[in-house]
Amino acid sequence: MDRTGAVDVHYPDTGGARAALVVGGAPTFPSILQERVCWLDDVAAYEPGSFYKRELPAIRAVLAGVEPVELLVVDGYVDLDPAGRPGLGAHVHAELGLPVIGVAKTAFRTATHAAEVRRGGAAKPLYVTAAGLPLATAAAYVLRMGGAYRLPDALRRVDALARGRA
Repeated sequence: MDRTGAVDVHYPDTGGARAALVVGGAPTFPSILQERVCWLDDVAAYEPGSFYKRELPAIRAVLAGVEPVELLVVDGYVDLDPAGRPGLGAHVHAELGLPVIGVAKTAFRTATHAAEVRRGGAAKPLYVTAAGLPLATAAAYVLRMGGAYRLPDALRRVDALARGRA
């Protein structure tokens, strides 16, 4: 996989949404090939249990007009429990047909199947889930992503871009 994207979306208190994309040259993001940010004036209201309805339009928008990626990393869970209750990543996988790695910073009580990945000497793990590729492969990619800290550099960068801090 030569092009891997990481996406994040931020919702300012003033309304709208800022979606960000960082594209790396491989699943471990050894280099950043491209960055993109787009603004959406209109976003769906937050709906508990249906967060994907708010996120998917922003993710589609930030991916539009760029050379396709072969793998996508999202901030959050792919599935929310071992039975496969879909989270954001599962909806992205179903809609875009791409393998998806979900990287969550906090534990979700029912996501007991998530692989715990500890990076950079951090005591607190990242929680990795996946669709379209084996969970062990996804966890290995996250472990080997560039950066010395708990959160890989590409994910820190896409978060900063989405928040308008880059």
